Amino acid sequence: MERAGFSIQKIAEHLVMDWRTVKRLLSFSEEAYMQQLEVPLGRKSSLDAFEEFVREKLILYPATPAAQMHDWLKEHNVNFPVVSPKTAFNFVRSVRNKYNIPKIEQQREYACVAELPYGQQAQVDFGFYNMSTTLGKTKKVQFFTFVLARSRYKYIYFSDTPFTTESVIGAHERAFEFIGGCPIEIVYDQDRLFMVSENLGDIILTAGFRNYVRSTKFTTHFCRKADPESKGKVENVVKYVKQNFLYNRSFRDLETLNSDALAWLSRTANTMIHNTTKLVPHQEFIIEQAFLFPWQPTDIKQTDYPSYTVHKDNKISYKSNVYSVPFGTYKKGKTVLLKITYEQIIIMDHSHTEVCRHEICRLKGQKILSRDHGRDKETAIVEMMEEFCDLMENKLKAINWISQIKSHKPRYIRDQIQLLKSTIVGLDPGIASRALDYACSHNIVSATDFKAIVKSMVRENQAAGTSEPKIIQFNPLSGESRKNADTAPQQSDLNSYDEIFDQK
Repeated sequence: MERAGFSIQKIAEHLVMDWRTVKRLLSFSEEAYMQQLEVPLGRKSSLDAFEEFVREKLILYPATPAAQMHDWLKEHNVNFPVVSPKTAFNFVRSVRNKYNIPKIEQQREYACVAELPYGQQAQVDFGFYNMSTTLGKTKKVQFFTFVLARSRYKYIYFSDTPFTTESVIGAHERAFEFIGGCPIEIVYDQDRLFMVSENLGDIILTAGFRNYVRSTKFTTHFCRKADPESKGKVENVVKYVKQNFLYNRSFRDLETLNSDALAWLSRTANTMIHNTTKLVPHQEFIIEQAFLFPWQPTDIKQTDYPSYTVHKDNKISYKSNVYSVPFGTYKKGKTVLLKITYEQIIIMDHSHTEVCRHEICRLKGQKILSRDHGRDKETAIVEMMEEFCDLMENKLKAINWISQIKSHKPRYIRDQIQLLKSTIVGLDPGIASRALDYACSHNIVSATDFKAIVKSMVRENQAAGTSEPKIIQFNPLSGESRKNADTAPQQSDLNSYDEIFDQK
């Protein structure tokens, strides 16, 4: 094209090349160009010296991941350079491609499982979800899921605290009450709430759950480790709850969440056609319910927990630390029970009802206090303010005025209200209203000044009215003035009265 008279720019546009590349190629002779073609493309890798080592390892162990190969290279080669994991991954992949050593991954073969008989099996699992609260914060909730294997009839129960063996047993009881019976077998994961060890098939259950299973009619079946497919029905329920019920739902409180969950079960989860069975779970459950064991509430003996004394300042002592309890818990001789988990200390009364809980402190001599456990002073103040306003004719003006006093003298608001109440008790409502109007119009925010205003108005009313003459009694022995005590009263002469009568 150059011999034909085309410019470098025209050649570059025709061949879709950069003009600099065209200029460089035109500067070569034919011999120099042929020599350049024989040079292999690409840059030389700094790991090429270890290619044979990687090839031999891949032939012996084709499924070796690049991360493990990277570690082997550092282990067996002292001079192995420092490279990033991505560089090692690319190098191992290039060796695989060059010598055609594919990574063989073992895939599990699945077989279709026949539907179980009615009442034969249920499956249990747990899930958690981070919900947004109505205040814009995040709340983590956990939920217990229960599904009958044949009918796909579901039950869920939410908790805002981690499940314990006792709360899981309570969730079982709620599920049995919900379905009105008990299946023959229940399938579980190897969860620490249920079992301690698999022990090569000899399942060792936790003490609480073992006692519960012995008192009921169902048997337990635990999946092998890392084998969630063996309870796929309940795994799908967990995903269904997250994607259908919890998605974009706000957390208000636990009671509301559980109530909404039951409504969702009856509205959607148990009444919509199941994608696998193509049947309605509720209709199938009506048939399956007849095959369930009759259910009776199980009375499980509660675990014995240590007893601790409540101190008069509403606290308990545990392992050289002090933990607060709600204000008003203390009574003379009062004790509480302590349930200790790995992370928390749960304080309960003797009916095993939770009073409060704290994070366990690993230090010594610490005070672990909850802000919610102090005296509720605000409620008492509000009640006192309302009592004062009820004594006034204009309650709205009174509450606005006393709120100003609270803002102006927050530390003395209790004393201020007590003085105000003592001032207006038994007072004429008209005078109290006039005094309040005067205080509001003159920006007076003091109970002492209000009392002075009331006294002044009372005196004005007394001066304006007709008052009876008062007899002032003088006690000469009072010691006020000896001179006054010795003064003799003025006496009249009787002859003066005779002269007056004679003139008439």
